[in-house]
Amino acid sequence: MCGRYAVTSAPEAIRALFGYPEQPNFPPRYNIAPTQPIAIVRLMDGKRQFALVRWGLLPSWVKDPKNFTLLINARGESVIDKPAFSAAMKYRRCLIPADGFYEWKAAGTRKQPYYVRANSGQPLAFAGLWETWTGPNGEELETAAIVTTRANRALADIHERMPVVVPPDAFNMWLDCAKVDAETAAVLIAPPSDDLLEAYEVSTAVNRTANDNPKLVERNSALVEAAPVPELAAPPRTAKRAKKDDGQGVLF
Repeated sequence: MCGRYAVTSAPEAIRALFGYPEQPNFPPRYNIAPTQPIAIVRLMDGKRQFALVRWGLLPSWVKDPKNFTLLINARGESVIDKPAFSAAMKYRRCLIPADGFYEWKAAGTRKQPYYVRANSGQPLAFAGLWETWTGPNGEELETAAIVTTRANRALADIHERMPVVVPPDAFNMWLDCAKVDAETAAVLIAPPSDDLLEAYEVSTAVNRTANDNPKLVERNSALVEAAPVPELAAPPRTAKRAKKDDGQGVLF
């Protein structure tokens, strides 16, 4: 599952990784939520294209969006056969730029949020599907969903699902729907290596979609505050006692 994620790298870094010609200038976003506009990269007329769409896929055959469940994730095990995703898996695969995502782990009666990012600090590419829905008056709405898979061993203790991460050398394989069929592309729907990502606890402030700032991706300060302070060594028993250290211990 992936219900929140972040894009914090500079637009130039995202553009360099995904190789699209457009030069969008967008601010960092630390708490992207369903129904909000998200960036995708797709192949149009053989060229990569940057586009903004709504997060929450809406199949073209839906009559009334108000009566249709919001599809923010697509289970990778069923994207080829499930009616809501099968056409997009064949013809409209995309990549979704991200720097990390949030997941919640049950901790008694509450849930503790974690932030998951690449160990390298580099941006990631989530596998995505996009669709165009046309309304009764001819209005068009482009939407997308993140494809998920089972969690790797590094994250399984937090949650059983995670986004599919597409490596850069497989971007063309996922994007090129004209040359790569759905069954072949589905090979990429698998957990990444256990050493690709790191996860750490963050503040519950991420629970509110109105919060969107760098503090959301910082390690939970409560953990640092609760860390035990090591005892100072006893001064040597000499005729002249060592001067007492009145400084503060350094955490890092």
